[in-house]
Amino acid sequence: MTVGMLALIIIAILLLQLAILALTGLYRRRCQYRDIDRRANEPQTLKAQGSAPFSTVVTKASSASWEGFREFRVQRRELENKDTSVCSFYLVPIDGQPLPGFRPGQFLTFRLATKDPVTHQPKTVVRCYSLSDRPQPNYYRISIKRMAAPTVQPEVPPGLSSNFFHDHVREGNILEVKAPSGHFHLTEDEPLPMVLIGGGIGITPMLSIINTLLESGSQREIWLYYGVHNGTEVIMKRHLQQLDDEYENFHLHLCYSAPDGKETEGVDYQHRGRVDIALLRNTLKPMRYQFYVCGPKTMMESLVPGLEAWGVDARDIYYESFGPATLVRREKTKSMPAEQAVTVTFRKSGKCVSWDPSTNSLLDFAEENNIAVESGCRAGSCGCCQTTLESGEIEYNQQPDAEIEPGQCLLCISTPKGDLTLAA
Repeated sequence: MTVGMLALIIIAILLLQLAILALTGLYRRRCQYRDIDRRANEPQTLKAQGSAPFSTVVTKASSASWEGFREFRVQRRELENKDTSVCSFYLVPIDGQPLPGFRPGQFLTFRLATKDPVTHQPKTVVRCYSLSDRPQPNYYRISIKRMAAPTVQPEVPPGLSSNFFHDHVREGNILEVKAPSGHFHLTEDEPLPMVLIGGGIGITPMLSIINTLLESGSQREIWLYYGVHNGTEVIMKRHLQQLDDEYENFHLHLCYSAPDGKETEGVDYQHRGRVDIALLRNTLKPMRYQFYVCGPKTMMESLVPGLEAWGVDARDIYYESFGPATLVRREKTKSMPAEQAVTVTFRKSGKCVSWDPSTNSLLDFAEENNIAVESGCRAGSCGCCQTTLESGEIEYNQQPDAEIEPGQCLLCISTPKGDLTLAA
């Protein structure tokens, strides 16, 4: 072999090695770009540092939403307390598209094909249930309590929609769902320490707020006062206790109004009795807080005015009652004189009726006069009773949660301020 031939072989080997190195680098860079692109396009929950603005604790898919009802499949069910009165339902979209984020504390609206408990005829009802977990990119969770007939009124039928969920909604079933909405939700305009007060099933929006803040890394101080009869009713007790152990800024206060003989104060729960102003004053430091309150009407009628009497600024109090008997708003416009006769005209029905001042709402008034109006939650949340207001003025008993279109009004939480004409 000549010297020239040997030199050519060496050069060829060097060029081959350079080519292999170049191809290897190109392949690695291409893989890196693919990985970056994949991470940029997959839904994710961003992590906040300290007390971050709300935009850092919602999913990336929050810009998407939908109009009307969308089909969801029940992915799984899970009983959440000892007496099995509360069941969580995990819902995934049929179309497989990413889910919009939501403000922790908001609710979903459902259209359910049920049967009338008296006539057993098909009946469509619309109901709203709070989301009970932080925003996730691929599922929503609601937690529903089975509502039995009232003990003092056994002739009253049990809750139609809650019993429908417990008895008939199974894994794999399809449900019609509206996008998250509602005005009761976490606000971080001014990230103050916060006091969350939940009575019974009113804990569900609080769970959404707590999970969102703690799992995002927020350092806001959070006090949770959770009122139930006893330990059989507590929802997700182990989860709440784990959060209390893990996070220094989360303070759990379980309040049992009727503990059983085996439950010990300071061990199984923190306080005996109901959540009231005296308890809050004895356990909270004297400083400014944001208060979030959700529970039955009796709790709301006691706590909300009590907080204001204590000196809490009304702007720092956020509240929501569950069920159709909602808390009447605190700032109400001047009522009409008792002697003023008011006429309500239902144009399509062809009826002109004198308003009865003892009636709770225009929806009740319409039903008393056999005027068919579609309705759902009866609490200003679902928007089903939205009706065109052709003339006159109404006043709301509380702030509506549903979005109201121009020229429309919600009959379930409104009364007339004078003569009125409705399209119904």
